[in-house]
Amino acid sequence: MKIISENVSFDGVQGVYSQTSKITGTDMTFAVYVPPQAAHAPCPVVWYLSGLTCSHANVMEKGEYRRAASELGLIVVCPDTSPRGDDVADEVGNWQMGKGAGFYLDATEAPWAQHYQMYSYITQELPMVIAANFRADMGRQGIFGHSMGGHGALTIALKNPERYKSCSAFAPIVNPMEADWSVPAFEKYLGNDRAAWRPYDACALIEDGAHFPEFLIDQGVADSFLHKGLMPWKLEEAVKGTGIGLVLNMRERYDHSYYFISTFMADHLKWHAERLA
Repeated sequence: MKIISENVSFDGVQGVYSQTSKITGTDMTFAVYVPPQAAHAPCPVVWYLSGLTCSHANVMEKGEYRRAASELGLIVVCPDTSPRGDDVADEVGNWQMGKGAGFYLDATEAPWAQHYQMYSYITQELPMVIAANFRADMGRQGIFGHSMGGHGALTIALKNPERYKSCSAFAPIVNPMEADWSVPAFEKYLGNDRAAWRPYDACALIEDGAHFPEFLIDQGVADSFLHKGLMPWKLEEAVKGTGIGLVLNMRERYDHSYYFISTFMADHLKWHAERLA
């Protein structure tokens, strides 16, 4: 693991790091915030997955999570959204596919399968790096994210309920098999057999029997992607009768931006801290 930059903020340490991934076959960049409490004891870990067109840097620069994480004693890990590099497949001009749009899945179709193994990277390789290099209590992990990252958080939690104790999302893509901005990407990453898509769709996973105790979701009512891309009411329908709890806050006048995320970031971190205590 290579340190790219490191600075002290709100009494904790925030760093940007690079690691050569065997799973994606590229150098992967990620950010980690370590609160002051880690000087005395291992701290719980919360994973933040960013959305389309983003990298680890977006939430670092605009998410305003450090003060709350410092007060609550949470390590926050911010991975990149896709593999990068000159030899990594991409679609120039298409922000919904390729670099910055990994959708937190393991691609099976060429040319994407060679590097786009984001689900395995997030759930297998990067946790080992975090455990080996930071004072992290890996027995207490939560996961959340925004938009495409919200989709990633929901699906990863549903498939790994024994690992993650909490899950939340800002404006998640809850049903990417039907959302206008994810169907073309799923076709290219996973092929035309829609059965192969279901493990990466929160609503489909729940329909197929996956379970997680509860979710917290904040969604802006003024979000331009609400009706064709996000559709949180589909998750409401999916959890009915399953015993899965859902707190869905529809926020008037808020859109899809980081102004929205930063406004409710502390609420989400508090939600995770209570469940990771």
